[in-house]
Amino acid sequence: MRIGLLGGSFNPPHQAHRAISLFALKRLQLDRVWWLVTPGNPLKNNGELHALAERAEAARKVAADPRIEISCLESVIGTRYTADTIDYLRRRASRLRFVWIMGADNLAQFHRWQKWQHIAAQVPMAVVDRPPRSFRALNAPAARALARYRIPEADASRLADRTAPAWVYLTGLKLSLSSTGLRNPDGSWKSF
Repeated sequence: MRIGLLGGSFNPPHQAHRAISLFALKRLQLDRVWWLVTPGNPLKNNGELHALAERAEAARKVAADPRIEISCLESVIGTRYTADTIDYLRRRASRLRFVWIMGADNLAQFHRWQKWQHIAAQVPMAVVDRPPRSFRALNAPAARALARYRIPEADASRLADRTAPAWVYLTGLKLSLSSTGLRNPDGSWKSF
């Protein structure tokens, strides 16, 4: 099976998460996408983070597709770091072919993630364009460091079969929705 991994706070989950997942399922020829609802992002202020169970339940409602599965794995294995999560999954599910999915906004700051080079060496990555962040993302330190491993977008359907490091930049999905934009100043969620 070919599994896309979409990690995040999902605070709150929203239709762009779903759209990115459906887009990745199609473009990357994936069997499933797992939403990895993190207990907390080490690079963000988690003071206004809703309870993990609340975020996971909201994610299930938004996903509304049997090919999108919701997981709180990082809470179970006791980590907040993607590198640890990927190492765990590769040990426990070695027969599955994983692809890490992230938005261009995450590529722009990927060099700040713990063990980002290790992540890139362990699992192929798909970066979904999020205008107007495209230029900044493609010129970020991690994108420049990994430039020689970027594959043409036309080969995206074979990304899951490639040996890491390998990554593709996917264009065509134009969504500006963000969790930050769906939170009130006090951290509560706007109706969605």
